[in-house]
Amino acid sequence: MTREYPVRPFVGVGAVVVQDGCVLLVRRRQPPLSGHWSLPGGVVELGETLEQAIARETFEETGLRVRVGPVVEVLDRIVHDAAGRVQYHYVLVDYLCWPEGGTLVAGSDAGDAAFADPRHLESYGLTAAARAVIGRALQLAAAGAARIRQAEPPLSPGV
Repeated sequence: MTREYPVRPFVGVGAVVVQDGCVLLVRRRQPPLSGHWSLPGGVVELGETLEQAIARETFEETGLRVRVGPVVEVLDRIVHDAAGRVQYHYVLVDYLCWPEGGTLVAGSDAGDAAFADPRHLESYGLTAAARAVIGRALQLAAAGAARIRQAEPPLSPGV
């Protein structure tokens, strides 16, 4: 089935990959959003879990292997054409992820890939939805790091 003018929505996944406070972005090669910066991700394949799909898509688009964390957001991306017909319809599940290996390189559907400082996201022209998802993911990542620090035993004197 074609993704353009579909008869039903497609399930897609997106990765908010966080490293050293920065977020991984890709410049899309394919519609929708071709030429625009976005989060890595794509469509779930038959027989694939959501987590498998996000790990595969992130690797294909960026060369990075990721550890998949919690769901950040579930949202619709519905694009209408000039006549008001549904041209694209995706139900997207975005995950917080962390890089675990590989080498950052733009691949498959990505024209470019880069880690971006969240303070400068406006220069990437991201959609409002992508900026909101990134904001929530960064809050989740910070909350998780705070819990880990609280659970660590204090250092002994002289260590």
